[in-house]
Amino acid sequence: MSAPSWGKGAAGRSSDDRKGAMKLRPSMGTGRRWLVLAAAVFVVFGALGLSRFSYTSILPFMQAGLRLSNSQAGGLATANLAGYMAMAVVGGALASRFGSRYVITGGLLLAALGMVVTGLAESYGPAVGGRFLSGVGAAAASVPAHTMVALWVPSHRRALAAGIAATGCSLGLVLVGPLIPFLMASWGPGGWRSTWLLLAGAVVIIALMGAVVMRNRPAERPARHQAPATRRPDAFEHPAGWKRIYLTGKVWQLGALYFLFGFAYMAYLTFFTKRLIADAGYSAQDAGTVFMILGWASLVCGILWGWVADRVGRERAMALILLIQALAYSLLGLSTGFGPVMISAVLFGVTAWGVPAIMAAVSSDLVGPALAPAAYGFLTVFHGFGQAAGPYVAGRLADVLLTFSGSYLMAGGVAFLGALGMMAYRRAGSAAREPVSTSTPAQSAASETTAYQGRLS
Repeated sequence: MSAPSWGKGAAGRSSDDRKGAMKLRPSMGTGRRWLVLAAAVFVVFGALGLSRFSYTSILPFMQAGLRLSNSQAGGLATANLAGYMAMAVVGGALASRFGSRYVITGGLLLAALGMVVTGLAESYGPAVGGRFLSGVGAAAASVPAHTMVALWVPSHRRALAAGIAATGCSLGLVLVGPLIPFLMASWGPGGWRSTWLLLAGAVVIIALMGAVVMRNRPAERPARHQAPATRRPDAFEHPAGWKRIYLTGKVWQLGALYFLFGFAYMAYLTFFTKRLIADAGYSAQDAGTVFMILGWASLVCGILWGWVADRVGRERAMALILLIQALAYSLLGLSTGFGPVMISAVLFGVTAWGVPAIMAAVSSDLVGPALAPAAYGFLTVFHGFGQAAGPYVAGRLADVLLTFSGSYLMAGGVAFLGALGMMAYRRAGSAAREPVSTSTPAQSAASETTAYQGRLS
């Protein structure tokens, strides 16, 4: 049986162009698509789940070993996120220009190096450097991984595909919750160092696996007896393409709302284990169990909210997520009782990665799949500023109040403000308002590439 056709030339060309357009057939089918999606999950698992979120569980032991204050502990998280922010735009732009595969692989290897430096640090300064390097590598890997999947699915499944990739964060939470307390109990007070080295080795393995499995986009080739079509300039080669990303007011408005999300959620996550141990009297094992429950709840997050966003709209879905998170943060700030703690963990878990996944889909909606990594990287800078500021402000507030209660109430207020802003937001560009397409990935990418090129010319 011959390979199925993925459609004819891009929509929007003249009739002469359409008559002469080649018929395309995939050189890689559905099986390759699922391999790429699986690779994206593991890339996010390594770049964020292991490199970043493991810090929450390692923090109490690392803080004791290096004798860090709460402000310094927040500063390490800030250094990591500053590195992430510094690389987000560069990594996204490089992925748009040269392809995601090599950028992702290099990013994972750099993140692993930063984890090694963190594990070997003897004082605060080297630890800051290690966390910064990890952040740079995490951005180089995770930003393209979230947007690369948009090229492999129809446009009406973009948020769902990005949500599947975001599941890698959940896998990280599920793993580190029980694993790190077990390793600490087995290896003793200095076990946090060996833990960083072990996790770094896992990230290296993921990098090598991704280099073998990942592809930048579904490869297409002309059917037999047909000449290749004349090459059209890619969107990233047109200066107006970059202006559409960096100089559009609606993109900046969306970035401001992404800042509020990042500020609140990272303040919550960074000190979650510390809140349970220091303020509520939980043992490390019990706190790890609650963190694991949060991770299990988050397994459905990306897929659930990607599905919701594809059906009810991106802004509505993100506003609802922020409202739920505001409740989760406030509950943990008001009480450390078993019920409020569990409800807070589950509410955060089922919404944790919804906004980043939807933002990845919005990036493709706004500027098209070719420039999506660059757009998502630019939005991630706002997110990074929020994530860098949140833990630092929360840590300083805890040092003053001698409890994290005020920090979590602050996070709840910031998330609520973000929900109000998202409700008022109206996305720019006709692409987001057009009827959802049910075309195949190749047809969707071809038509959108032509459409966005038309807007830029």
